[in-house]
Amino acid sequence: MPFALLKDRALISVSGPDAEHFLQNILTIDLDALGNGEAKPGALLTPQGKILFDFLISRAGENAFRIECRADVSDDFIHRLMLYKLRAKVEIAKPEQTLVTVAWGKESIASESDSAAIADRRFGDEDVTRFYADTADTGDVAAWQAFRIAHGVAESGADYALGDAFPHDVLLDEMGGVGFRKGCYVGQEVVSRMQHRGTARRRVLIVEARLALPTSGTELTVEGRPVGVLGSTATLTGLGIARIDRVKAALDAGQPILAGEVPVTLTIPSWAKFSFPQETVGAEEA
Repeated sequence: MPFALLKDRALISVSGPDAEHFLQNILTIDLDALGNGEAKPGALLTPQGKILFDFLISRAGENAFRIECRADVSDDFIHRLMLYKLRAKVEIAKPEQTLVTVAWGKESIASESDSAAIADRRFGDEDVTRFYADTADTGDVAAWQAFRIAHGVAESGADYALGDAFPHDVLLDEMGGVGFRKGCYVGQEVVSRMQHRGTARRRVLIVEARLALPTSGTELTVEGRPVGVLGSTATLTGLGIARIDRVKAALDAGQPILAGEVPVTLTIPSWAKFSFPQETVGAEEA
């Protein structure tokens, strides 16, 4: 069973009588659909609908939640949550020395009696489990990143900058990370408008090449025109956030797509439900 210790992740605990109501009113995810023993993605947005913090959230007992996020922004995330707390009966804290380990493959599914095992729901039919417990081995972090990239699962830092992407851009709407039928939350108006009008054009795509891909941040171009940006890579495979209308136009015209100087192909993750637009659009920006 392949696994990896993720040293760049941290946990935030949110507990108390008002914990679920508090989080439900500010986060994108619908907590009514979050079951025990599973972790789902979500985000805290700016009022303009951009992702301020991304995370995985799971239940940690009655009136308690566990938020897994990037370690380097965890203190800022806690500070932001405290600003929204007001008089809510909620305790927000960061447990010390809690390690995050991820395992993948058929053998990664633990028994229901293993309270430390949490199913990561971002990967469609793939079996991915997260453990929040001590471990003495680091495993294979490079293999985990390659697995994540191959399945089209983007994360901030590696694939996009916080404050620069909408939930639709990074497929949170496809992963169950946005509740379109729940009440209001921060940035909800913009995200709902994108959903109902079908105006989401920037999407995460899998980038593949026959030569080693360049570094993260390299532009994806068609005849010198930018169509997207390359994110994290694993030699010949990477992730990119691209304008799917421009990619479709290039595919229809038989025009090569480049990452820097490297020819690439762009495909939709197999588990995603969106498709390339049937009619291409001009040069306007999203």
